[in-house]
Amino acid sequence: MARTRLLYGEWLRRRRRRREARHQLRSAHEQFVRMRAAAFAERARLELTATGGRTPVRAPESDPGLTPQEARVARLAAEGATNQEIAAALFLSASTVEYHLAKVFRQLDIGRLRGVLPP
Repeated sequence: MARTRLLYGEWLRRRRRRREARHQLRSAHEQFVRMRAAAFAERARLELTATGGRTPVRAPESDPGLTPQEARVARLAAEGATNQEIAAALFLSASTVEYHLAKVFRQLDIGRLRGVLPP
């Protein structure tokens, strides 16, 4: 639905129907942000700005920029699970868990996870 709103909003803007376009583009932007579809959200934001509309200013998020898989691995590690336990729980190999944890440590610039991630 968000993609349809984006395309329709773009079409409306190109037909100089800016007020109608703003409604569609704002809705599309909000949906893309909720879905964490950053590229589409940015495209909707740019189109909305072109119509004279504005997107709400968002407070900085506490999201450290981890992928969903990295977040799952990090959360289990923060709860005290071993690499083998994490691998079994997520159907991964232990080396894949080590890879994800190494990336998490680099991204968060830490040496351990306990107390870093929100519950």
